[in-house]
Amino acid sequence: MGSQNQSRTYAISLTVLSALGRLIPHVPNFTPVGSSCLFAGSRIQGWLAYLLPLAVMVATDPFVGGFTLGSPLIYASFMLSVWIGRQLLKKEVSVVRVGSAALLCSTQFFLISNFGVWLAASRSATPYYAPNVAGLIECYVSAIPYWGYTVAGDLFYSAALFGIYALLARRVSQTADHAAA
Repeated sequence: MGSQNQSRTYAISLTVLSALGRLIPHVPNFTPVGSSCLFAGSRIQGWLAYLLPLAVMVATDPFVGGFTLGSPLIYASFMLSVWIGRQLLKKEVSVVRVGSAALLCSTQFFLISNFGVWLAASRSATPYYAPNVAGLIECYVSAIPYWGYTVAGDLFYSAALFGIYALLARRVSQTADHAAA
């Protein structure tokens, strides 16, 4: 993209705006948060890639259900999505790579967040899931429809974020070429 500062500004703006999208009414788990973490990991340098999505989560959680016993695991999962973006998309971005990374992020979110659901639900005063492997499996099976929504949301919003960023990059590049000519 044209200038480094302009690139950083676009990446930060797209990350924050997309993560704030969780405040808009949506189908369960069909949100841009996972995609914004993946995008931030691939396009924002240093600790800010981790801090921005985390700050948006902490700031918006009180408006979308508050903090739960599972919140630390959910936050950890989103930080893992940032790391996945750093590892898989930092150097090369393609449709296949973004789609694969989004699917990986959706899957690890499913596994980590539902482990937290099972842990909390199996340890409550009136356990919803048995505190054993069978209860954990039951929890994962019950959550499969939500995983589908997560996959659909992550694929959709990843395509949107990386696509918008690519369009902005092309536009800035064309503007710079015209200015130089």
